[in-house]
Amino acid sequence: MRIHSSVRTLVLSFFVLALSAVSFAQVSIAIRIGPPPIPVYTQPACPADGYIWTPGYWAYDNDYNDYYWVPGTWILAPQPGFLWTPGWWGWGGDAFIFHQGYWGPRVGFYGGINYGFGYFGDGFEGGRWDHDHFYYNRSVTNVNVTNVTNVYNTTVINRNETRVSYNGGNGGLNARPTPEQEQIEHERHLPPVAAQTQHVQTARTNPELRASTNHGKPPIAATAKPNEFRGEGVVPAKEAGGEYKGAPHGENNVPKPPAHAKDLPAHEKQAAPNTGNPKQDAKYQQQQDKLYAKQEQDHQKMAQKQEQEHQKMVKQNANEQKQQQMEAKHQQQTQQMEQHHAAQTQQMQQHQQPSHAEPQKH
Repeated sequence: MRIHSSVRTLVLSFFVLALSAVSFAQVSIAIRIGPPPIPVYTQPACPADGYIWTPGYWAYDNDYNDYYWVPGTWILAPQPGFLWTPGWWGWGGDAFIFHQGYWGPRVGFYGGINYGFGYFGDGFEGGRWDHDHFYYNRSVTNVNVTNVTNVYNTTVINRNETRVSYNGGNGGLNARPTPEQEQIEHERHLPPVAAQTQHVQTARTNPELRASTNHGKPPIAATAKPNEFRGEGVVPAKEAGGEYKGAPHGENNVPKPPAHAKDLPAHEKQAAPNTGNPKQDAKYQQQQDKLYAKQEQDHQKMAQKQEQEHQKMVKQNANEQKQQQMEAKHQQQTQQMEQHHAAQTQQMQQHQQPSHAEPQKH
């Protein structure tokens, strides 16, 4: 296997970005290109009492190197008194990092992003809890009073008209968390519930929701209930929130290093040794074959282990954050293994240079 320094640099750079990590409610993946603007769509009616609106957002799929839209949907609160703080993309200095959303008694910072329907960049104006009942503000949420009677009307002035979907970086929002929001960040939280995780996975597998396909105008912008992508409760986007630019020329047009051991190509066998000493050449060839077999065995073992961990996550119905952390770990494992293999190969090549060969006996 011959790995040039430029390829190794590319692999390392990719994994440094992909493995950027922070505390809970942050981090999943990191990339160079910000997500498309938030599309324009209407909110489906609240299906029943106790459901909280979770706005749609752009997630990122490493397998396709593309953003995909996770439709907004109504989610049954995990417990009375809990509200949803949406996830958000923020510039981390050298890449965009996704900060995972969470449930808690108060709504925290979500990048100043205007997700609509009460999430206008700061706090939540779509409703409030009163003991064990949630009361919906009909001025900003779609509630049918025949199904839901806990309602009120308070006019909300939305001064945040931008549809930019990320904080910081080129063209991003400049909002910063207040001291209170920083305090909320450290309060007791719950991660996305199982219904939300399933909802995201369904969106991820739908090619129509990828930004490169819908150009910022997803055909399924919102749903009345999670994971129900067909039927009367499905709402398409009216229009894209702004111009869809995709990845700038050359920015993401580089080969993407494999994220899992199963995706690694077979190692390239080295050229047959030719030191001028047949006995020495046979010895070196044996060493090469042994190293090649060992490295391929490493691939297989790691691929099996990663697949077992993936299946375990599926059985446990793990949330999006845990799955993304697992993917990041697999990427790191794969990259470290390939770096180790490259070092082994380079060391062998140096050892087998003609200058190191034993002199021919006459």
